[in-house]
Formats: sequence, structure tokens, C-alpha cells
Amino acid sequence: MPTVAPIDVDGFVVRAGFLNDSPFFALGDGSICFAEGGEHRVQMHKGGLLAVEMTLDGKALVTAGDDGLIQKVTPGCEIVTLAERPRKWIDLLACGPNDSVGFASGRTAWVRFADGKEKEFAHERAVGGLAFAPKGMKLAVARYDGATIWWANADAAPQEMTWKGAHLGIGFSPDGKYLFTSMQENALHGWRLSDDQDMRMTGYPSKVKSWSWSYKGRYLATSGAAAAICWPFFGKTGPMGQSPLQLGTRGDTIVSSVACHPKEDVIAVGYLDGMIMLCRFEDNAEVLLRRPGNGPVSSISWDSMGERIAFGSEVGEAGIIALK
Repeated sequence: MPTVAPIDVDGFVVRAGFLNDSPFFALGDGSICFAEGGEHRVQMHKGGLLAVEMTLDGKALVTAGDDGLIQKVTPGCEIVTLAERPRKWIDLLACGPNDSVGFASGRTAWVRFADGKEKEFAHERAVGGLAFAPKGMKLAVARYDGATIWWANADAAPQEMTWKGAHLGIGFSPDGKYLFTSMQENALHGWRLSDDQDMRMTGYPSKVKSWSWSYKGRYLATSGAAAAICWPFFGKTGPMGQSPLQLGTRGDTIVSSVACHPKEDVIAVGYLDGMIMLCRFEDNAEVLLRRPGNGPVSSISWDSMGERIAFGSEVGEAGIIALK
């Protein structure tokens, strides 16, 4: 039976996860709680913490806040300032290859390279999201009326993807063949990059704020509905012409956070009422991991072996669920 070990945090959990398989909880007050071998905290920002991402090697966290700082921290609480934009709110981050970091504020995005050099990318409207491609030094930027893919380490012309509306979060498929965005309206939009073919993923009752790729990248699992909506991305047309799977359906609440298992076709689903469910793609078998709490689940993550789940909520509830 799964067991839940509560972690004493105070405030909105921006992200819960594992760093070198050690659990951490990044909090809205600007601090990070490391929970391995006794809880200890490190203050990353004087004001609020607005964004946090894990480096690709899984050995450090990069954070940004309303103090204009972009910082990196290890489980040993060693803090390095990567960049600073005084009087700007840095609310968008992405970690890329070779220790590169993308960050944005307003209409401008930057890429900081490992040697400390930076490159700036200006846009006509506010940046809504950032993501690095899985291959190559390419940065995708969500913006109004579409997305732009920049070559971060070259002066080549960017690739422009167009679709009317406000595009917020953004991501690539693990194989790099597709780009998708979450939109201000209750929908996702995608492009097949080989020919710019549009892909519409609609029907959500609320905005999509969380997504996760299934093991081997066959499905894109998303929040924003009464079930985890999992769009199929196998085949030549991606999700077009195929119906999504609906896992963990409930009639009285909405899915707020999703996290796919790193080695199996299984997903952890968090809801607005604080419940967490484990669901299997093959037959939608369900296991209750956590009963409803006091507020929405804001973040869920697996450890590298798929044996533990770190979770946090908007009201300061947090913990580690052990499956074995």
C-alpha cells in the first residue's frame, strides 16, 4: 500500500520534485525546502519565487523571482547568481543543453550560455512561455498569435508558427517532431514541424496549466478537465483524427496537475480538491494515493526510479508518497 510522509512547508508550492533523487519543494515565498535527511531551507529570493526549473543533468535547480535574479542552487545549498535584471519580474525559465538557461520578462527573452555570455531575443508582444528543443540549441517562445523558434547560438532567421490568440506555456515532443502551446482560451495548439501542419486540441472546461509526456512519448497528458486528457502522438498525424484517453475521471472536480511515470505507462493525477490518483494507460486501472486535502495540488513529480512521488499544494500541503 502507498504511504504518505507529510513535509512541513508553509505557503504555495511552486514545484515539488527530486534533485539527485533527493526531494525538494520550491515555495512561493522565495525559499526551497530540501527534505533529505531532515528538512532544511535555503532562501533564493528576497521577494517571491516565480519560476523554477531543473537543469538537464538533474543536479541543480534554476530559480527566478520578482527581485530580478536568476539563481542556481544544488542540494548542498550552494547558490550561484547566473543573471540579474533589476526591477524586472523574471517569471519564465527554461533549462537547455550545455548548461544554458533561457529566461524572459515582458517582451524580451534571453539565453545565458555556460560561459556567462547572453543573447537577447525581442518580440512585439509579451512572451508567454519558453522551451528548449530536445536536440540542437533552439529556443521556442510562445507569444501572441503563435510561437517563434530561435537558433540560440546562430544568427539564422527564426521559424515562425502562426495561430490566432494568446499562447502561454510551450513545449516540444520528446522526439522534437512537434511543438505545442497552451492558450489563454481553454485549448492546446500544436504544429508538426516538418510541414507546419496545425493541430487543434480543444474541449477543455478550464485552462491547461500542467502537462507531462508519457513513457516513450506516446501520449501528452494534460490537466484542465475532469480527467487527465492524454492526446496520442504516435502515427504520422499526431493527435489529429484520434480521440484522447481520459484517465482518472471524476465528476466533482478538475485535474490540476499531472506527472507521467518515468519507466511505465502510468500517470499520477492531482486534483483541485487535493486528491491524488494513480492511473494506468492500458486499462485505466486506478489506485488512490492521497485523499482530498485543503487545496489544489499544484505540483507532482516522480523520482528517477518511479518509486516515490513528491507533491505540493497551493495551500502549503506537501509530502512524499512511497509506492513500495
